[in-house]
Amino acid sequence: MASFGYVAIDSTGKEIKGSLEAENAAVVFDKLAAQNLTVIDVSEQSILNKDINIDIGGKPGHRDFSVFCRQFVSMTQAGVTILDALNMLSEQTENKKLAKGIRATQISVEKGETLSDSMEEQKKLFPPLLIHMVRAGESSGSLDIAFERMAIQFEKDAKLEATVKKAMIYPIIVMLVAIGVVVVMLTFVIPNYAEMFADMEMELPGITVMVMNMSDFVINYWYILIAAVIAIVVGFKVFYGTPGGRHIVDKILLSNKLTGPLQQKSAAARFARTLSTMLAAGISMPDALEITAGTLTNVIMKDAVMDAREDIVQGTSLSMPIERSRQFPPMVHHMIRIGEESGDVEGLLTKLADYFEEEVEMATESMMAVMEPLIILVLAGIVGVLIGAVMAPMLAMYQGLDNL
Repeated sequence: MASFGYVAIDSTGKEIKGSLEAENAAVVFDKLAAQNLTVIDVSEQSILNKDINIDIGGKPGHRDFSVFCRQFVSMTQAGVTILDALNMLSEQTENKKLAKGIRATQISVEKGETLSDSMEEQKKLFPPLLIHMVRAGESSGSLDIAFERMAIQFEKDAKLEATVKKAMIYPIIVMLVAIGVVVVMLTFVIPNYAEMFADMEMELPGITVMVMNMSDFVINYWYILIAAVIAIVVGFKVFYGTPGGRHIVDKILLSNKLTGPLQQKSAAARFARTLSTMLAAGISMPDALEITAGTLTNVIMKDAVMDAREDIVQGTSLSMPIERSRQFPPMVHHMIRIGEESGDVEGLLTKLADYFEEEVEMATESMMAVMEPLIILVLAGIVGVLIGAVMAPMLAMYQGLDNL
């Protein structure tokens, strides 16, 4: 099949560019029209103008699955069959791993398997949350609604994840800049002054001697520092990969005043949103809690949800074990209790998710407001020590000249 580049307009008026493999241009027109796209131009691509896609083997994220669900709904509502929808999605999905998984799912459906069973065969790729929602949608005859809900779920998860990552970008960048400044000063600036100080034949202050020794060590034994950094990173990963190590690290992240509120509120938002989606699909509370626990990244919060599941199986209401765990903000068990009393747990959980998603943004801003001055002070202190080490001998020399 040939590769065709296209330019089209979607229902919102946004211009979309991409490429599809097809027998001819007419097939491309039909596929794009089935997606409610207005085609502007279709042209066969040659070696010189063919789109270059570099596949780094990245695992599909929440944004990829959100687009997949949205496009699937649009196609099926336009009258496209599930098989044809999967075929088109496998060709136009940008993430290569997801495209390969969709193709495998299509082949399985062609053999007579249900969509959910076919997706479960690719369970290493498709999240359990999506598979259970598709199965529930097939059982109730509302597959479009299931995919629509999952699109919203993945969009919310992607936004939540991006908010949390944003809080970490600034300190990481500043830390790298600080390391770069220190390395440059120790390897290029300090050695020049060391030669000048050696010519002075004077006793150097302790801070200057210390910094000069550090400079010599970095220049002559830099490979030891690199090996130490690699050992620390690998050691931490190995430690965090053990059950005990992960519990310790996650407990520290959850209990300290700097990262704790953000960890707690982001987990509460994801817990409420996922559980609400599961219950709306008619999934039983124990199964919904098990699936929800799998979406949480902090193992302490995950254990709290799994403990609540065990209590639910024994006939306890959800609000009681959530309150007893003391891991979630008090509003979580209060809102769940109100939902249990009113018979609208799903609706209260949705409102709870909306509330905590806003709280995550506020917690991120608050954490950044605290971290920014701390990072600047640390950076200023490091640079100040290096400058002080350079200036101290010069000031001592000037004072000696004044006393002559």
